[in-house]
Amino acid sequence: MTEVETPKDTVEENNNVIPIATIRGHAVMDLPKDLYIPPDAMKVLLEAFEGPLDFLLYLIRKQNLDILDIPIASVTKQYMEYIELMQELSLELAAEYLVMAAILAEIKSRMLLPQIVNSDNPEEDPRAELVRRLQEYERFKQAAEDLDKLPREERDTFTAQADSSQINIDKPLPTVSLKELLSALADVLKRAELNAKHQIRLDALSVREKMSHILDVLQDKEHFSFTHLFKLEEGRLGVVVTFLAMLELLKQSLIEFVQANAFAPIYLKTKAAN
Repeated sequence: MTEVETPKDTVEENNNVIPIATIRGHAVMDLPKDLYIPPDAMKVLLEAFEGPLDFLLYLIRKQNLDILDIPIASVTKQYMEYIELMQELSLELAAEYLVMAAILAEIKSRMLLPQIVNSDNPEEDPRAELVRRLQEYERFKQAAEDLDKLPREERDTFTAQADSSQINIDKPLPTVSLKELLSALADVLKRAELNAKHQIRLDALSVREKMSHILDVLQDKEHFSFTHLFKLEEGRLGVVVTFLAMLELLKQSLIEFVQANAFAPIYLKTKAAN
């Protein structure tokens, strides 16, 4: 009968031995003899304080103490326990923490001394200076927290920017409708009536001559105002003849009416300008 050898790992698992680690499927039961772990390889700091005043304020708030009536003995004991804990954890202890420890010890010793009763010149409470500093620190800390809650640019809000140098949009000019053209003509006719002071005999007006006149005016100009082409002194007849000349030129595709936007002044320009 052949004996089957049970693997060592299985025997140890049966003995409820938990391996330290598993490397490539093999359980590691013992630490390497050359393994070195520095004493300060891991540091854990549960509370972080900005200074001794911040820590004192934390102790007062945690126990709901009256800042105007601080129990120096109790606070000093807790403060010294925190200092000893920091030293045990090999943390760098700032000099200001040790200074505050000395101040607390001094205040505690002064409060243990018998008080001299003098109604004319009463002795100041040994805690007064410390209370003043704590109150001042608390005000500044609260103001800093309030400021930090305000929206801050590049943290809470961001300025949106867009490069418009590459954006090129062709904005076509609106076409002049017949209604707007007739409205402009009516305005010119009204002005012609207001300009007529007496009846005179006018020379016969020719549409063909007005067409030539309009083309001569537009020849050296990119565009010309619609209303400025009318001569009010010619009366209603001159306005009508000038308008008929414009329509004839438009029909022959020699000119066109343009308008910057709706309800804007109307201009004339030659077709060749395009």
